[in-house]
Amino acid sequence: MTPAERLVWYGVRDRRLGGLKFKRQWTVGRYVVDFCCLEQRLILEIDGGQHSAEADAERTRCLTDLGYRVVRFWNNEVTENIDGVLTALLAELNASPHPGPLPQAGEGE
Repeated sequence: MTPAERLVWYGVRDRRLGGLKFKRQWTVGRYVVDFCCLEQRLILEIDGGQHSAEADAERTRCLTDLGYRVVRFWNNEVTENIDGVLTALLAELNASPHPGPLPQAGEGE
C-alpha cells in the first residue's frame, strides 16, 4: 500500500467508517481496486501521478457496468486532509446508498 492508502485503510478498517466493512486490494471483474465496500457496492480508489484520465475513465466505466459506484481521491487530498476525505466518503455513502442489498447465497439467477 502507498502511504495515502495506509491512511485511508486506518480510517475505514474494522468498520470505523459508518459501521461499514471495507476490503482492501479487492478483485472486481478484471481489476484489483484499492478499497471496496461490498454492502454499498462502492469502490474507493486513491489515485497518484501514474493515473491517466482516459485509463481511469475506462476502468470506472467497467466497474460501474458491474454495478459499483466509484469514488476517487488524489493521494495529496488524502495526505493533506484525511479527515476531510473520510467525511466526504461517509457523506457519499449516506447520500446515495446502494438501492438494494447484495443477494444471499442461492438467491437470484
